[in-house]
Order: sequence, then structure tokens, then C-alpha cells
Amino acid sequence: MFSKLVIATGNKGKLREIEHILSPLDIEVIPQSALSVPECEEPFCTFIENALAKARHASKHTGLPALADDSGLCVDALQGTPGVLSARYAGDPSLPKDEQDEANNQKLLNVLVGEKNRHAHFYCVMVLVRYEHDPEPIIAEGQWHGEILTEYRGNDGFGYDPLFLDDKTGKTVAELPLEIKCRISHRGHAMAKLLQKLERLSHE
Repeated sequence: MFSKLVIATGNKGKLREIEHILSPLDIEVIPQSALSVPECEEPFCTFIENALAKARHASKHTGLPALADDSGLCVDALQGTPGVLSARYAGDPSLPKDEQDEANNQKLLNVLVGEKNRHAHFYCVMVLVRYEHDPEPIIAEGQWHGEILTEYRGNDGFGYDPLFLDDKTGKTVAELPLEIKCRISHRGHAMAKLLQKLERLSHE
């Protein structure tokens, strides 16, 4: 097992959730920004390829095990869009994060005007590599099903959280406490599976 783990993301919301989920483990969690890791390109059309690229990139620059998440919103009526482009759906990546989130949400609302099928799901894949060229990356996936509302609800979270209504709780992600969100979200499900795999490895 390892004592340090680099988290390959610059997204503060994702980092907060991952740190919360990993907190029971005796592992020092280090954001890649603290080690001056440059941003990794995400040129692929699948979540898993992008996550693997980010994990290998962070491990290469730090010499440490690295965990990367790639996740996004897949809308049924839009054939899975925005998908891997969720964070930059509206374009203009130069915008501050809050403004980019707002632009993404507004674009989604606009393209779904008049659409009756508003079912969607969040998807997350977590990839952990123990070293840059790890031939056996640890991979875990999760999904979170719901629907897209026509207006915002809630003040917490980030990204599409105020528009995504959870099927089971009847609340948007932005209305859920972090503890509950981390347990039932796509990232929470993926992380739970990842933790199970890590526990098995620690006993081998």
C-alpha cells in the first residue's frame, strides 16, 4: 500500500468530495496543484481514456501514485451530450469557474427547451495508477440517475448540481448536504468501489 496519493484535478469541488471520501484511510492526499503539476490535455472521447491520461500525467510529474477522476453529465435526449465536454460545454475555457458553470447550465437549459424527455445521469470513472506506466490501473465506475429541471434549485455544489434532480431523494444535488451527496453520487459510488479494491490490495 502507499502513504501518499496525488489527486489529479484542479477542480476544488471534486477535490473536496474526494478528500472527504478518502478521509477514513491512512493516506496523505495531495492536490496536484500543490506539486506544480501542469494541466493535462483531455483529447479523448471517453471518460476512461481521459482519466487514465490524467492519472499517468500526475504520476509522471510527481513520482507518486495518482488518482484521477473523469466525470460528466450525459443527457438521454442529447445522445449523451455534454459527456466528456461537460466542464466546457459552452466553450470559452478562459472564463472563471463560476462563470463557466453558469454558461454551461444556460446552454443546457436552452437546448432542452420544449424537450419532454429530461432524463439524464452523471457518470464517473476513477483511475488510480501506482506509477506512471502501471500496467494494471485500478478502475472504478459509478452512475447517478435523475432528470434535468427547467430552473435552478439549491445553493450548494458546483457545475450542473442546481439543475440535476435526484430520482430517489427528490432534491437537486445543490440541495443535498455534502455527506449525503458523497454517499449517493456517481463519484461516491465509484469511490466506494475503489476503496473496496484498495482494501483487497492492502491484504494481499
